Parts: sequence; C-alpha cells; structure tokens
Amino acid sequence: MQPITLPIVELKPALAGIGKVINPRATLPVLHHVKVERTSDGWIALTGTDLDRFITVRFEHPAEGPPTAVLIPYDQLAQITKNCGRGENVIIDQTPNGPVIKFALADSLGEQKVPPVPLGEFPVTPRIKADAMPLPADLRQSIHEAMDCASTDETRYVLNGTFIDTTNPKANYIVGTDGKHLYSANSFTLPLKKSVIIPSHKFLGWKEFNNDGEWQLRTDDTNLQISSRRWRFISKQIDGNYPNWRQTIPSQDAAKTHITLDPAKLETLIKLIQRMPCHDTERYHTIGLEWQNGQFLLLGKDQPNEPWLRVPVPDIKGTGPEMTIFLNRRFLIKALQYGLNTISLISFVSPLRFHNKGRQMIVMPLRPDGSSTQPQVHQQPAPVNLPQPRAVPPAAPPTPKPMITNPTSEGPAPSNEQKTPVEEAIDMTLLIRDKLNDGF
Repeated sequence: MQPITLPIVELKPALAGIGKVINPRATLPVLHHVKVERTSDGWIALTGTDLDRFITVRFEHPAEGPPTAVLIPYDQLAQITKNCGRGENVIIDQTPNGPVIKFALADSLGEQKVPPVPLGEFPVTPRIKADAMPLPADLRQSIHEAMDCASTDETRYVLNGTFIDTTNPKANYIVGTDGKHLYSANSFTLPLKKSVIIPSHKFLGWKEFNNDGEWQLRTDDTNLQISSRRWRFISKQIDGNYPNWRQTIPSQDAAKTHITLDPAKLETLIKLIQRMPCHDTERYHTIGLEWQNGQFLLLGKDQPNEPWLRVPVPDIKGTGPEMTIFLNRRFLIKALQYGLNTISLISFVSPLRFHNKGRQMIVMPLRPDGSSTQPQVHQQPAPVNLPQPRAVPPAAPPTPKPMITNPTSEGPAPSNEQKTPVEEAIDMTLLIRDKLNDGF
C-alpha cells in the first residue's frame, strides 16, 4: 500500500482526543487499537472505540493514494508520537510481514513493527442517516451545565446524562440531575421527534472538541452523533424513561424571599465562599444563607460545637420574610459560576431556586449539622393540616361487670366507633411523615 503520512502537529491532539474513549482495561485486544485510514476522497482519519462510543478525527488536508486502512496499537503510536518533534511526521506503511511505523531517527528513518490484527475485527462505526441539527453556542453551554449536574451513580444510569425534553415542541428543555440538585434551561427548539438522553462523557467537555466549530446533532432510534468541523462523537443513547423532573420544581409563586446578587461581583463572592470555614468538609460542605434585618449573610464554622460565623455580602437586593437556610456550598458555587444570580426561598425545609432568565438550578437544603433534612433554625415550621379529633361523648354511667363464668371466654369485642388515644397518636404520626415525604 502507499504509506499514510501523519503530521505530528495534528497527530498529538488527535491521539489525545481518541485516548478519551480507549479503555486500557478492555478485554478485547482490538479495542486497544486505533483505526488509521485514508478514504476514497483522500482524507486521513483516525478512529477509536470502546464498543459503546466511537470517536473519529479527520486531518486538515487530504493526501494522495488509494483508500486503505490499518489497525495500530494506541499505546505504541502514542509513545512514538511523544518522542517526535512538532515539525516531524509519522509514516504508517504496510509490508508483507505486517504494518510498520516509521519516524525520524537522526538523519535516517527508524521503524517499529506492529503486530498484525485483521481489520475485520474492528467494530463497525454506526452510520446515522438523519439530518443534522445545529446546536448554537448557548444550547451547547446549557448541555455542558446540565451534564455537570448529572448523576455518576451507575445504579441510576438513566440520570447519567443530559436530557433533552421535547414534551413541549415549542419550548424544549435541557435537564440534568443527580437527585440532590437539578439544572434546567429552556427557550430552545430542536427538530427532534422524541426526547433524547445524551450520555455524559469527558470527550464532550474536552477543550479541543469545543473549539472546533459549531456542533451538529444527529439521532436515530439507537444512537446519536455530535460532530464538529473535524471531530465526530457517536454513542448509544441511554434507554429508559427519564424521571418526571417537573414535579420537583417548586412553584414560583410559593417563594416570598428573593435575593438578587450583583452579576459583576459573582466571582468575588465565589472566592469568599471558598474561604468560609466548614465543619463537615468530608461529606456535606455545609454553608448557611441568612436574610435578616435587610442584610444577606454567609454562615460557616470550623467545628460543630462552635457558633456560626456570619459574614455579610454587599451589593445585594433582597425582599421578603427573614430566613436562614443551609445547603452544600459546592452547589452554591456551581450556581454562581453559571451566572444564576437570583435566589428564591420558600422555607428553610423547601428547595432553593437559583435562576436567571430561562436557566435555573434547584438545590435541596441541609440541616445545620449537614444531614439532608432541615430542622427548625429561626422560623417556625409550616403548619401541617391534621384531621380534627372527634368529639368524645360524655362517659356513660358505669354498669356492673358480669361475672366470668367461662375461663376461656374472651369477653366483649372493643368498639370500632371510637379510637383509643394511642391509635389517634399513631395516625397523626403517620400523616406527618407522609406530609414531610411529600415536601421533600
């Protein structure tokens, strides 16, 4: 075959991107290889896969020669590339004894033999024939933000991605959640026939891929493809029904306390939050937010038994009843990094809502000690509607008890019309539990 020439200046970033899908622990030897090919149009392309995902990169300039393809071990090609200069080339040549990799060695060419692997063992790259849909920059940003909020728990695989909700064709939503916080953004309209879950993958957040022009999305019943000018990412869709995320969004009318932060001061506020003391850094990273006497304050402490340190936040606008609420500071920092500068609060046991225009993040509150259920801090808990106890009729005059003539007799059955105080207490406890579960 006519050799394939790979410029180092393009090969290094190509291997860096493909390496994000190469699994070093894969049991199939072919998955440790890169497919190097020259297409019928002369384009040079490299492809790597882990069976579920395929990453392909096309080099900038076409080359002369007939179409051909060869499998090269990823680690071997990466090691040679690492030791080559930026202006040099790596040449892939085919010999009767198998492929060889040629590279500059002093004033001559060095070469390494490659163990031959049949090309037919490499998985076939799926082809998606659907029309491409452009993903504008603001939509791409929302996909990244939602993916950053998605779950990484393998037992909740349906949450391991970004959900594009097309229930409303005129207002699609981008959603990501891990059960502790939820992100959503709207005002998008895509020509999708049904909702799609884009699996989270580190390649989608890679800088080189994001700087390679506008994204294009293609989907079919099984796979999806996101491509840029030179890169192409193909993955299986996540099967399953995404949870009804809308029911976790608190009503906007329910929030009475609103804190608006200065957008120009968010970076300074993030640095202040990062310097705040934290008494439970190993798990909950608790921080408090307090709206009191016209001031917005951050609450933190070094030790659980210490009093809360209160640090005022300047340049804010606040309205509504006074309130103190606690949350995970990592979620607070994330919301501010997204530019969500308005905080809406319902009560100290209700989810917080960070929002700005069509984007929002819902965060579950914490107790001051870090656990996930918020106790009373300053405010009284919202009243729970309990059933009114029945009026107890006046006691009837006592009647003489009959003598027990049969020792095996069980006596008269208790009346079902009147519950005992213990039964009423149990009913009220169960009802309170149900109300709290509904609230969370």
